[in-house]
Amino acid sequence: MLPTLLDNPLIVNNLFYPRADSPGSSQPNVSDGSIPVADGVALGYRLYRHAHAAPVILYFHGNGEIASDYDNLAPEFLRAGASLLVVDYRGYGWSGGKPLVSTLLTDAEKVVPALPGLLGRADAPLFVMGRSLGSAPAVHLAAAQPAAIKGLIIESGFAHEPSLFRRLQIPDALLQAVPSVFGNEGKMANIHLPLLVIHGQRDTLIPPENGQALYDASPSAHKTIVTIPGAGHNDLLYYGMERYFAALTAFVREFAG
Repeated sequence: MLPTLLDNPLIVNNLFYPRADSPGSSQPNVSDGSIPVADGVALGYRLYRHAHAAPVILYFHGNGEIASDYDNLAPEFLRAGASLLVVDYRGYGWSGGKPLVSTLLTDAEKVVPALPGLLGRADAPLFVMGRSLGSAPAVHLAAAQPAAIKGLIIESGFAHEPSLFRRLQIPDALLQAVPSVFGNEGKMANIHLPLLVIHGQRDTLIPPENGQALYDASPSAHKTIVTIPGAGHNDLLYYGMERYFAALTAFVREFAG
């Protein structure tokens, strides 16, 4: 019953905006592959490699993006001193299956155990980062598998899904029947990992109060929140690229060791 409610077409079609793509980047030090998550279903990924000993940022993107969208931005992450691993959701890029609310978090759980084989090393310092919708799998992994993770980075993330779903025009009648499946704010209360929150001051899709709520809920002794003046949901880098990557670079360098 629960998966049926969560995967109601009114929710799925408003929450996910997948696009197809094919693996096979021609860029140097970039590799594509897939991570099996269920029978006959694998998630596509694109890995932008830094030096072999560098930390890795496992990145879960927004609902209208795919891994290859980060081709132009990946060099900034490399300059920050980290490899970037962008993992698509079901139905995105060259991932199999169809996007589903009910599998978003359980799929993410399969990614971390696959990393040693994918990276060719078992000791890579790992940071988990989620943007917008991607904040849900990122927060979930930080709560479920903290021993494997050095720090959590949230960009334009949401604290609780009902307010987000309403902004996506999902009817209140349906929302009242659907239980909270992500629970970002509640999970944050048990995550002691170092935390970096980045949010746009003028974000109207996921207002900045969400980022503040996640920050406030965190019991971490090492947490930072960066608000980008003038920025909305999808233009943080336009308004604050230097500040964004200065914060990310400092965070990775401080906690990678």
